[in-house]
Amino acid sequence: MEYTEGVRFDSLGLSPEIMRAIQRRELEVTTPVQAGCIPPMMAWQDVIAKAPTGTGKTFAYGIPIIEHVDPEDDAVQAVILAPTRELAIQITDELRDISAFRPGVRCVCLYGGQPIGKQIDALKKRPQIVVATPGRLSDHMKRRTVRVDSARTVVLDEADRMLDMGFIHDVTRLLDKMNKRRNLGLFSATISREVMDIAWVYQRDAAEITVREDEQNKPDIKQFRMDVAQNEKADVIARILEETGFDRCMAFCNTKGSTERICKFLQMRGIDAECIHGDIPQRRREQVMNLFREGRLRVFVSTDVAARGIDVDDVDIVFNCDVPDENQDYVHRIGRTGRAKRQGVAVSLIADYPSKMRIDDIAQKTRNEIVPVKFGEDGKLEVLG
Repeated sequence: MEYTEGVRFDSLGLSPEIMRAIQRRELEVTTPVQAGCIPPMMAWQDVIAKAPTGTGKTFAYGIPIIEHVDPEDDAVQAVILAPTRELAIQITDELRDISAFRPGVRCVCLYGGQPIGKQIDALKKRPQIVVATPGRLSDHMKRRTVRVDSARTVVLDEADRMLDMGFIHDVTRLLDKMNKRRNLGLFSATISREVMDIAWVYQRDAAEITVREDEQNKPDIKQFRMDVAQNEKADVIARILEETGFDRCMAFCNTKGSTERICKFLQMRGIDAECIHGDIPQRRREQVMNLFREGRLRVFVSTDVAARGIDVDDVDIVFNCDVPDENQDYVHRIGRTGRAKRQGVAVSLIADYPSKMRIDDIAQKTRNEIVPVKFGEDGKLEVLG
């Protein structure tokens, strides 16, 4: 069923403790995906939800999970699998927000790149909710530091991305172990063949929720493209920031080397920039992301590892320093801006012919208008043609 509108949270029969947490966030009306998913998940029904990034999926499954948790029971009652450590951390933070007024509800986050001993200590506190990347959860199960066979709810967040990244065998092994589950939630921006296979094998009579990227929830993002020399990308970013005065910016690169270079060149131009990629220790990644979330960092440069993992509602502008290889990555990158009903800006820097071909293909396949611009003689940005 397709959902285009939200409903009032106070119409969903939620507990006073959950309503308190929602009111603290100053929320009154759900997003469409929350309107579609909360009632069936509260009724222990399987759910398969197709919804764009940034539409409130964590609350859509998090609220029913917190409502169902028995604080007196020390067994694992819910497992949420996420493709990246950044997304796992973000989910855990949101769940802690929702459960703020439910004492005794404990949540743990398990991911690679963090010392396993610290996570083992957290597991000794007997959390009822486990948020994890599939690889690290498998590690803990092999060490027998966690048992998830008692889980009643299992959620795969960004299921398409997780299965694309090669986690399908980890995921199916984990689902086979969690055979006492009462419901399984699949949340995905796209319903790929692999997601359909998981649904067919592991779900029964699932509620199907679709949220189209219509005018209500589609971000308002002005998209531009600019031809630049390979070695002038940092200069162009600096000039655009100087002209616009924007001070919450994300810049995406395809490689670790490109990320380091752009970050260094921006710093040389006196711009407050930091970067993250796969070779940077997890603790440092979290420090950089926290600086950016708190508004203490102007430019956050990253590979796609953070495209879905950081949830900041007020990014002014996104730069594609390299055009991404996948159309979906473009959508996720630019989706960091234009949130919370604000207009966003995305600029793709085109340095060679293959990049030009890719941006043309992205514009056609994603049905986005990407307007060519250049610096005019007066140094101001102007639309070509």
